[in-house]
Amino acid sequence: MENKCCPDEEIKTLAERLKVCGHPVRLKILCLIEKQDSCVTDLWQCLDQSQPVISQHLAVLKDKDIVESDVQGNRRIYSISDPFIKQMVQSFTFLPSVAADSK
Repeated sequence: MENKCCPDEEIKTLAERLKVCGHPVRLKILCLIEKQDSCVTDLWQCLDQSQPVISQHLAVLKDKDIVESDVQGNRRIYSISDPFIKQMVQSFTFLPSVAADSK
């Protein structure tokens, strides 16, 4: 019988990516930049968090290759670079409780 389970290394990597994204502030950041690429100023004003807090969370996401940044003028614009995470965040709009919260 063929083993249909995912290889342990793939599960470990996936679990690590999900754990990093599971922090409430990071998840909010991902939801915001999925809708529109944003800079740190946009994010801290929207999330009511200090600039250093947002920058620290972005650094964690960037270190894990979940987000990337692009310099545009004097601003660093962040976007989701991990296709799996991007697809996961996009799927949140289909959840009734998330859609109701956004109204």
